[in-house]
Amino acid sequence: MIFAIEEINNSTELLPGIKLGYRLYDSCVSVPVSVHVAFQLANGPDPVVYRGENCSQSGVVVAAVGDSGSTPSISMSRIMGPFNIPLVSHFATCACLSDKQQFPTFFRTIPSDHYQADALAKLVKHFGWTWIGAVHSDSDYGNNGMASFLEAALREGICVEYIESFFRTNQSTAVVVVAFTASGDMKVLLEELARDPPPPRQWIGSESWVTDPLLMSFSFCAGAIGVAIQQSVIPGLRDFLLDLSPSEVAASPLLSEFWEDAFNCSLTTTADPNRRGCDGTEDIKTLKNPYTETSQLRVSNMMYKAVYAIAHAIHNAVCQITNTATHCDNHIKLEPKQVFIELKKVNFSKNGYHVSFDTNGDPVAFYELVNWQKSESGVIELVTVGYYDASLPRGQEFHIKRNLTWLEGRKEVPVSVCSESCPPGTRKVLQKGKPICCYDCIPCPEGEISNMTDYLECFPCPGEFWPNANRDACFPKLVEFLSYNEVLSIILAVFSVSGASLAVITSLIFFHHRTTPIVRANNSELSFLLLFSLTLCFLCSLTFIGAPSEWSCMLRHTAFGITFVLCISCVLGKTMVVLMAFKATLPGSNAMKWFGPPQQRMTVVSITLVQVIICIIWLVVSPPFPVKNLSTYKEKIILECALGSAVGFWAVLGYIGLLAVFCFVLAVLARKLPDNFNEAKMITFSMLIFCAVWITFIPAYVSSPGKFTVAVEIFAILASSFGLILCIFAPKCFIILFQPEKNTKKIFEKQLMINYLKNSSRITEEVYYQLNS
Repeated sequence: MIFAIEEINNSTELLPGIKLGYRLYDSCVSVPVSVHVAFQLANGPDPVVYRGENCSQSGVVVAAVGDSGSTPSISMSRIMGPFNIPLVSHFATCACLSDKQQFPTFFRTIPSDHYQADALAKLVKHFGWTWIGAVHSDSDYGNNGMASFLEAALREGICVEYIESFFRTNQSTAVVVVAFTASGDMKVLLEELARDPPPPRQWIGSESWVTDPLLMSFSFCAGAIGVAIQQSVIPGLRDFLLDLSPSEVAASPLLSEFWEDAFNCSLTTTADPNRRGCDGTEDIKTLKNPYTETSQLRVSNMMYKAVYAIAHAIHNAVCQITNTATHCDNHIKLEPKQVFIELKKVNFSKNGYHVSFDTNGDPVAFYELVNWQKSESGVIELVTVGYYDASLPRGQEFHIKRNLTWLEGRKEVPVSVCSESCPPGTRKVLQKGKPICCYDCIPCPEGEISNMTDYLECFPCPGEFWPNANRDACFPKLVEFLSYNEVLSIILAVFSVSGASLAVITSLIFFHHRTTPIVRANNSELSFLLLFSLTLCFLCSLTFIGAPSEWSCMLRHTAFGITFVLCISCVLGKTMVVLMAFKATLPGSNAMKWFGPPQQRMTVVSITLVQVIICIIWLVVSPPFPVKNLSTYKEKIILECALGSAVGFWAVLGYIGLLAVFCFVLAVLARKLPDNFNEAKMITFSMLIFCAVWITFIPAYVSSPGKFTVAVEIFAILASSFGLILCIFAPKCFIILFQPEKNTKKIFEKQLMINYLKNSSRITEEVYYQLNS
């Protein structure tokens, strides 16, 4: 401060012709002493003499610099504020002092703790520390600073395990400890901890203590990191400090104490007898201690700027600039209020450092980020590793390098979290009664994922997607349908082709032996038409295999419905032929006249035409269409054919069922009639199998999931088709191929006579056996 005033008084540009006087007070870090000084300044001090001249032009001082502590500054500002005496502090950082309603005349050259708290919170967040401890001084500086830090920590998602002035570290789990304390309080705390060294902790320091060289002797704090006032150089200060004459030292109690401690000598004869007397050979230029170290000034530069700020305010109040020079009125009665008003407008640069105040009396916040690093010699050194500049755009204020040293000299960033991050595929569930940083990681529910860490909620995959095993990504669902590549499809296709081939072979056998009685009996035309329809029935099952398309969906159901009706109508025709043939043998009967081949053809065509009409109406009104079934299985998509109209589908099946039941009833009635080679009985068996298959088909079709629904339908088609062809045509083919002696007109007529006489009760048992032999 003295150095700055000497510079100003010797300046020809700042306050030319005017000398600044000063008086120094030691507040002793005591509020009562600070209050006493404030009252002295407000009531008017004793006359101030500078080099023999009375500097007291007014009854009160025009401005004051101080205090270095927030609590004394609060007390002084409350007293001096009503008198409009500006108080410019170089080290009082409490954010509460920015309140212009309570402290209207307070200014400072050091940034508010509001910005320091934000910088500390961003520093902690930068390294991923979400579970920390906090310690602070029981003072306005510590209490308000910690309150500001807690607000900033909450914004950054940081949890604080404990907040104490002093604590026992072996009871905590947080590895990182933020210490918002004054340097003196921190020294007491570290001394206590040094008695019983705690587990390694990563210390985060405020500007008050993190640059104190005396505290760097605590080796267990190596790796500490914190915010610091910007280091600076004040030109000429070192020479000023070293220019001490013995007379100046002897005249100042403060300098005398410093001199005796620095050189371990005594300036007075009544001092400690263990010390030698100072003989004048002491050379301050040979000293190496904080007094002579001026290459990294921090708080001192804040004081330097505070003095210059007051000087500029006074200059603006008493000086006028003309075209030729600057004129200052050194006889003006300067009031503190004038200095207070001008301080609001101060805006200048000194030694490359800008000085100005915002509406709260605060400067632009700029901090250096410093790290306690051990040198090769084992000495802890202060290294600048980044900065915090509040003037930069939001999100760009904080910048840090990576060449840091952590606790115990480690190179890797320590971890301090209450709970490890929840990996993708899980979500966070807060632990009851604990801070938000303490949580459990719960796997995402079925069908939901989280693809980033620390998700609070999982989100469902889109409709056609499903989570992978880790539930951290959505993949397209497996598409399922009855494809030709599956074993089940191959088996069904083989049976389908085999059935069609069997029908074709039977047709060829019948065509080759078309002149024989067994083929000619019971209308061979219907037999060939029945074999043709059975071939189509076997082949239509192939339309159910493969990925459904618009055309395949319409074809599979209509082709199945029409071919089966054609098949059953042929069987129905053959059954009716047996009945009509029996009635034709009765005396006076002309039944065959009304059910000859033309009528049989018309019956088959008419019955089939009804099914064709039903299918056409179905296809026109609401045809089947391919659809992606997402509801049957959550994890896969079923490609299937929607019925379009359920009424149309069940109408087709119902008509087939109606014909099958009617045909079965007629076959039962004709089973004992004297037909050719028991054909009526074979038809009865075939229709019994047909009805049994389709009755069991309905519940199986409804309950079968996915592609197995299609497989059940194919199985029903093949089973009923095989039942018809084996029951009706297999016995005849056996006789044609392996018992040709029975395939003669004589045997045929004999068998017909036996069956007729047996069923009509016109032959005795003895005659029956004679005819049969």
